[in-house]
Amino acid sequence: MDDMPTVLIPGLNATARVYAEQIPALWQFGPVTVANHRRGSTVTQIAGHILKDAPPRFALGGFSMGGYIALEIMRQAPERVLRLALIDTSARPDAPEQTERRRQLMDIARSGGFTRIPDVQFPNSVHPDHTGDETLKAINRAMALANGMDAYLDQQNAIINRPDSRPDLAAIDCPTLIVVGDGDQITPPPLAHEMADLIAGSRVVVVPKAGHMALIEQPQAVTDALVGWLS
Repeated sequence: MDDMPTVLIPGLNATARVYAEQIPALWQFGPVTVANHRRGSTVTQIAGHILKDAPPRFALGGFSMGGYIALEIMRQAPERVLRLALIDTSARPDAPEQTERRRQLMDIARSGGFTRIPDVQFPNSVHPDHTGDETLKAINRAMALANGMDAYLDQQNAIINRPDSRPDLAAIDCPTLIVVGDGDQITPPPLAHEMADLIAGSRVVVVPKAGHMALIEQPQAVTDALVGWLS
């Protein structure tokens, strides 16, 4: 079997740690890179930087905001992407109330409250069964602090101004996996099925007992789905 390089893109306030449980299994198919999504303040800029560093052809996975960037990569260089995985993400732009909430959080961050944001957002980011999980909370907080406030603000701006990707989904013709936690409150399962309806031949995996952070809430289930995607 020829090597298939894989490029994985983290989400907002996430680092390479979010994929830590999946990388050892994906490595068997070829080199795995976790992309630097901290360069640029638009999805166009961030995707362009990632493409400069990426192999000539690769499998592409994106979690949450990383999914928005992955869809931008599909617009910029579809011929380079061998397979696509969209994890707890959506093709839709923000609704006005979502944008307003993002701007409120950005104001809190600028006013010295950035370190509070991970804990404020945590209950909405995980399955209800996991809101008291201190290990998950610590991982979430550590990733956010490592990502940093400047990147957080740039990434929020990129998310707010991202395009509607739904009109572009029909053009995707590589094998596509869509993963979503059954309790995802941020990009819920209907948005995953919406993407699947628009991407011919795509497959949806709904992960039980997982919220928006299925990668770390139910790592084995997500790993199994990704291994099947690359096999």
